[in-house]
Amino acid sequence: MGRFEESEWIWHEGQFIKWHDATVHILSTVVQFGSSVFEGIRCYDTRDGPAIFRLPEHLKRLRNSCRIYRIELAHTDSDLIKACCGVVRRNTLASCYIRPMVMRGYGAMAMDGTESPIETYIPAWEWGTYLGDDALAKGVDVCVSSWNRAAPNTFPGMAKSTGHYNNAQLIKLEAMANGFVEAIALAPDGTISEGSGQNTFAVMDGSLVTPSIGGSNLSGITRNAVITIAGDLDIPCREMVMPRELLYCADELFFSGTAAEITPIRSVDHIEIGAVGMGPITRRIQERFREITSGAANSDHGWLTRVA
Repeated sequence: MGRFEESEWIWHEGQFIKWHDATVHILSTVVQFGSSVFEGIRCYDTRDGPAIFRLPEHLKRLRNSCRIYRIELAHTDSDLIKACCGVVRRNTLASCYIRPMVMRGYGAMAMDGTESPIETYIPAWEWGTYLGDDALAKGVDVCVSSWNRAAPNTFPGMAKSTGHYNNAQLIKLEAMANGFVEAIALAPDGTISEGSGQNTFAVMDGSLVTPSIGGSNLSGITRNAVITIAGDLDIPCREMVMPRELLYCADELFFSGTAAEITPIRSVDHIEIGAVGMGPITRRIQERFREITSGAANSDHGWLTRVA
């Protein structure tokens, strides 16, 4: 889903290489065991030129993911900021998606991969609306997945690792096979966790609620932005344990995420939510988010890194 356009250049260890030259060996540790971490970052075409959304926060999470998985990241944040801006400029992109990736390459056959070299790639490409062309305006139909998120202290929920996304893929594929655009997964205790790659918010009696970060869901950077924006708009917001049935009773529901941005949810398991489509609080948050990412807002909270 979402329009995808190949770019020409990818940043790799301080150099720009051609898109189709960015390859890894079939026996690299990342291919054999999914040993890599990554970030998904949006660059927006603002009225002052391309600007990357919350780049330092994304790089901090990337570094923490490396630390959790004992991956030695050779590059400083300053190096990576320059690289992210550079790959946008080199490809003459305005609005795009950036994916820094740090992986264990080819060198060891053992599962630990400690003798494999660490390689960092940063591709960027044009990518449209993730959940469909009309998703941001009209919302999406979702289901509750039969696949749960991993329990705390199995996979580290704070890390954004490629291996974790096998679970997300099962959640997404099942939803699509059953005619839905996306799914919401439950934590091992049966409470709401998140979508396959998005955090989940509900509106109840004028207040915004979202699941607490408890080890089964990712502490999303867009999720944090939504909480901040709610504060700007004087919308009460709290984190809480959310039972599955709350989904069916909510006045409004929406996803948040780098790819999904602010996407309304119009039905869950064929049960229509609220007035169906985008509710008033979701609309206010989405509009404020767009003002910030377009550069039109009076304050962007320091969230935009200009690509000079």
